[in-house]
This record gives sequence, structure tokens and C-alpha cells, in this order.
Amino acid sequence: MWAHDQAGPFQTRPYLGRSWQPQQEPTRQPHEYIKNGTAKMMTLFQPSTGQVRVKGVTNCANKVLHPWLKQELAAVLATLPAPDPVADPALIRKAWTEWYEGLSAPLTLPDELPPLRMLLVQDNLAGHKSHHFVQWCFSQGIVLLYTPLGGSWLNMTESVQGLIQRRALDGEHPTTPQQIIDCLEAAARGWNKNPTPFVWGGKRAARRDRARKRRQALAGSGACLRRIRIRTNIIKKARACQTTH
Repeated sequence: MWAHDQAGPFQTRPYLGRSWQPQQEPTRQPHEYIKNGTAKMMTLFQPSTGQVRVKGVTNCANKVLHPWLKQELAAVLATLPAPDPVADPALIRKAWTEWYEGLSAPLTLPDELPPLRMLLVQDNLAGHKSHHFVQWCFSQGIVLLYTPLGGSWLNMTESVQGLIQRRALDGEHPTTPQQIIDCLEAAARGWNKNPTPFVWGGKRAARRDRARKRRQALAGSGACLRRIRIRTNIIKKARACQTTH
């Protein structure tokens, strides 16, 4: 499974952030800057391995995005095992239809389908549903899955883009879009040297679950009390009542 998203636009301005500096010599950013264009980041991300493919651009229109996506997806498919040339067409169609079963607006599958080789998660944008791009993906054995409206946070590419953006731009003051592009692509190369896999319900989720079990919600709001404090107050009140009686 891979996921795709775009980030930006990033402006030519100072970006706040932490940095290592000598004592009493902090980094100083100018309070004035010149708007000299913007840059965007196209990202293809594999959550199971943490590998990311990034391309910085000044324009992210379909005529720029789709050729890059086709190139990167074709490179990924070339690393996968070759599909079975004698696979049963009925089983192939069943594998495709299972991924679209129950969706409110499933895509119309062509009559002839190749073996399923990849799942590609994207945001629910009109440009991602372009007829030529969708048909090309189907011909390559790529199932397209779109996040629901208002649910783009389900696309884990947004999380890795935030990490790359902060590593690339925090504390920097790029003055041209090309500087922004160079910083973003360099940060992605650094990330790929030691990538972090993304897992739903991993160790962080387990820690959050343990924290929730030690808390008690207040009237359905976001506020909460730790259960240990509630027990302590109950014990104190009980002891006070025993002393009184």
C-alpha cells in the first residue's frame, strides 16, 4: 500500500524553529521579507516501510502531478514480483470489487482487469479522479482508494509531510522557491536513510489507551480527571466521615 498527497504552498519567508547556536548568539530572523513565489511538495509514501518519494515544484497542476505520479508508480511496480500470467479473470475481478464494496461512490471498473498489484490512497479531490489517470492506474493493477470528505487526516502522507516540512524549513529563511524545493528534497533524502514505519494502533496508541484508562471524562467534554485522584478524594472523605461519627 502506498499513499499520495501534496503539501504547500510554502512561501519565501522566515520560518520559526529551534536550532543549535552559541550561547548569547541566537538566530535572528528579519521582520521583513519579500514575497518571491511559492513552492509545493508532491509526496508518495509507503507507511509499512516509511519510505517516501518527494518532488518539489512551483506548480502542482494535473499536467505536472500526473506525469510524476505515473513515473514514480511505474518505478515502484518494477520492484514488485511479476503478476501471474494465467490467473483466473473471475478471481481477479473479485479481488478488485472487494476493495470497492460498500463505498458510497465506487469507481466504475473496466471489463478487463489486470492482477491487483498495489493500493494507492489519495485525498477526495476532483483532480485525482481524472479519467485518463484513473484508467492508467487500472491498467497497471493499481486500486485507487479515496479518503472521505472531511477525513483527509486518514491519509498518513500528511503526517510524514509535516515531519519533512519541519526538518527542512524550521529556522530557515528561503528567499527563492528553488531554495525551498532544495530543502524539502534534501530533508526527504535524509528521512529515507533511516525511515520510520507508520502503523495504525502502534506503541503510541497503546500509551494513549493506557492514559485514557487512568482518566474519567467530565460530562462528555474534553476535560477529564485522573481516576487515582478521584479515589484519593473518596478515601479522604470516607476517613473524615468515620472520624466525625
